[in-house]
Amino acid sequence: MFRPARRTGRPTVLSLATGLLATLATAALITTSAPGASARAANPVTPGDFTGYGFDQCQAPSQQTMNRWRRHSPFWAVGIYISGDSRACRDQTNLSPAWVGTQLARGWRLLPITLGPQASCQPRFPRYGDDETIDPRLGRHKNYLPARRQGKAEATKTVAAAQALGIVPGSTMYYDLEGFDLGNTACRESALAFLTAWTNQIHALDYVSGVYSSAGSGIKMLDDARVQRPGQFALPDQIWIARWDGRADTSTSYIRADGWMPHARVKQYQGGHDETWGRARVNIDRDFLDVGRGSVAPRESHCPKTVVNHRDYPKLHPANDHYTPAPMLVKTLQCLLQEHDAYTGKVTGRYDADTVAAAHAWQSAHGLAAGRAWNRRSWMTLLADGGRPLLKFGSASSDVRRLQRTLDAASRGTQLRVSGVFDAATQSALRVYQDGVGLPIDGIAAGPTWSALQAARR
Repeated sequence: MFRPARRTGRPTVLSLATGLLATLATAALITTSAPGASARAANPVTPGDFTGYGFDQCQAPSQQTMNRWRRHSPFWAVGIYISGDSRACRDQTNLSPAWVGTQLARGWRLLPITLGPQASCQPRFPRYGDDETIDPRLGRHKNYLPARRQGKAEATKTVAAAQALGIVPGSTMYYDLEGFDLGNTACRESALAFLTAWTNQIHALDYVSGVYSSAGSGIKMLDDARVQRPGQFALPDQIWIARWDGRADTSTSYIRADGWMPHARVKQYQGGHDETWGRARVNIDRDFLDVGRGSVAPRESHCPKTVVNHRDYPKLHPANDHYTPAPMLVKTLQCLLQEHDAYTGKVTGRYDADTVAAAHAWQSAHGLAAGRAWNRRSWMTLLADGGRPLLKFGSASSDVRRLQRTLDAASRGTQLRVSGVFDAATQSALRVYQDGVGLPIDGIAAGPTWSALQAARR
C-alpha cells in the first residue's frame, strides 16, 4: 500500500556491489540444506500474539539466567541484538540457534533487534569508526537514494542473521534507531528513507517490520509521516517506544493515540538498571508489549450445551424440600467428570444416583471424604487436575482457564472472569491465594502452587 522508491538512471559501482551482496545474502536465506534447518523451521513466530512484560539487555543472557528468570521473574519476552555493526555487544557469546530454539520452546517471546547505521546527526555514532551512519545526501534523484540502499542492505543482512538463528518468517525484526535531532531536515528525511527501504525489504523477505526509537524523535517522526504525509513512506508494522516514564503500558503523549493501535506497540518504560530474579542479576531495560492480537487463548470445546466457566463453584448436594442443585452447575460437574473418564452417564443436569456415585469415586481417589455433598475442595481437585505448567502475566491457554476456575472455586469472593488470559486480576487473585495457604507470594503458577491447588488447600 506504500509507494516504493523509484529507481532510474545508470547503476553506480557502489550500487552494483551493494546489489551483489544483497543477492548473495538473499540466496542464503532460502538455503535449507544446512544442518538443523528443519528443526529451526519448527520454531514459532516471535513475538507473535502477546500482551505482557519483557526486558532487553545488550548481551543475550546465559541459559542458566534464562531458566531462573523464566521461573521467578514477571517477564515472558526478551529483546536480543542479532545484527548491526553499531550494536554495543557485537560478540554475542550466548546467542546461537540452540539458544533461540530453547527459549522459544520454553515459552519466551523473542524481540530480534538490529542496531546498524544511525541518523547522520546522532553524535554518538559511528561507535567504532568502521560502522556506517545513514547517508544524509539527497542524491541525484532527490529521494535520499543512498540511505534507501543502506536500509535495504541492512534489512537483507538482518533477515539472513535471523534465519541463521532459526527465527522464522512472520517474526518481527526491530530496527534500533537511537534518538537524534528531529529538527535537522537532512538527518530526519534520510532516516525516513532508510526506514522505508528497511520496511519494504523486510516485507519482501516475509518478515514483519518493527522500529525502536525514542518517543520524541524517531517515533514522533514516523507518526508525523503517517498523519501528515500518508502514503509517502513505508511505515513499520510495529513500533517500540523508548519512553522511560515508569508506566507499564504502551502510551505516550509524543504520538497520537490511534497510531499503531490496537496491538502494534511495545514501550520501553524503564531504562538500564539491575534486577535479580532467582539469584541471577542482570542489567536490563524494562518493556511492556501489546503485539499481534495481544494475549489470546484458543477456544475450548466441552460437552454440548454445557457451560464450564463460572464465577463461583458452590457446594452441591441432592435435592430436598429446601434446596434444588442448579442444573447448570450439575451439568458442569457431569461434563468435567466425563472428560476425566470418571463418569459414564449422560450430562443431564440432575444430581442423581449415578452422578453421586461418580462424585464419591472421585473424592475417594483424591484423598477427600466421600459424602453426599460436592464441596469447594472437591471442585478444586477436579478443576485443577492435569499438568503443572508455568503460568504468569501474559500467559494465554486452556491451562490458564484451569487456574482461573480453580481460584474461583477456592474462594467464594474471587469471581474471576474465566478468559484463558493471565491478566492483572488473575495475578492478584493468585497472590491472595498464595498468601492464604502460606506459599511465596509471587503471582506465578508453578509446581508448588499447582500442588496446593490440586490438593485443595484453601
